[in-house]
Amino acid sequence: MSEKVDVLIVGAGPIGLACGIEAEKTGLSYTIIDKGCLVNSLYNYPKNMTFFSTSDRLEIGEVPFISHNPKPTRSEALEYYRRVAVSWKLKTRLYEKIEKVKKLPEGFEIQSSKQSYVSKSVIIATGFYDLPYLLNVPGESLPKVKHYYDEPHPYFDMDIAVVGAANSSVDVALEVYRKGAKSVTMVIREEEINPRVKYWVRPDIDNRIKEGSIKAYFESNITQIDERSLEVNTPKGDITIPNDFVLAMTGYQPDFSFLKSMGAQIGTDEFQTPVYNDETMETNVPGVFLAGVICGGLKTNAWFIENSREHAELIINHIAKK
Repeated sequence: MSEKVDVLIVGAGPIGLACGIEAEKTGLSYTIIDKGCLVNSLYNYPKNMTFFSTSDRLEIGEVPFISHNPKPTRSEALEYYRRVAVSWKLKTRLYEKIEKVKKLPEGFEIQSSKQSYVSKSVIIATGFYDLPYLLNVPGESLPKVKHYYDEPHPYFDMDIAVVGAANSSVDVALEVYRKGAKSVTMVIREEEINPRVKYWVRPDIDNRIKEGSIKAYFESNITQIDERSLEVNTPKGDITIPNDFVLAMTGYQPDFSFLKSMGAQIGTDEFQTPVYNDETMETNVPGVFLAGVICGGLKTNAWFIENSREHAELIINHIAKK
């Protein structure tokens, strides 16, 4: 038998949890579903990552976020959002993937990997961190290729290639270099390090490249990945370099296929921005709402926890009035 709720929230990240909190406040029945763990995207961040935002900008549900530093760490954030979930007794279903959504005359029927639901409304708060941009080259499926970076220790005394030129790529290259990688090579499609790299980090990476501690091939692309080497196309021709691991920090994208399967319209602009009412966050499909980072489409730096927390209140207030 299907579980019946007023609101089904897809995604147990900070904004999905904020939606659950607002539902609790208004007395709406709800369930928060995630195919991974609680705040799965944050869990997949590097273990020693520090947020750009201060802790107060990450707070939800009037639960204080106390950090030992000016800006909180990943481990502090995981602890905080666990505490939020417990404090509000949020109804979460983790490690449960949605497989099919069917529109009903009034509401939706949702089939997950574990059970079925009938919900009057659906909030999609899935973020963008689950689908990395692929290199689409032979050998990318080898275990040595990583699209998520955890910590530097496994790469000690190894030949490492880092793909990309933005903040994450630069941070990874510098860290594995300083933690004892045998060699670090950056393969960069653009002609320079991304201008948006943190200003206090930019001199460090520029100097390491200039002195040769980190080798960088600009305007270059990996064309093939083998067990012990890489084929790279550079402006000076094709080269082969020794390699043990490829850390492809190429960025991530929203799951547009899930949005489209529900009938949600995707814009024709360069960022494929989903279509929604910015006063209610409702898509072109009545009863389907967007919250958080996914609202920006491919422009994944448009929305953050701190500027999309208000989505939860907008959505739940609109649903409650109906």
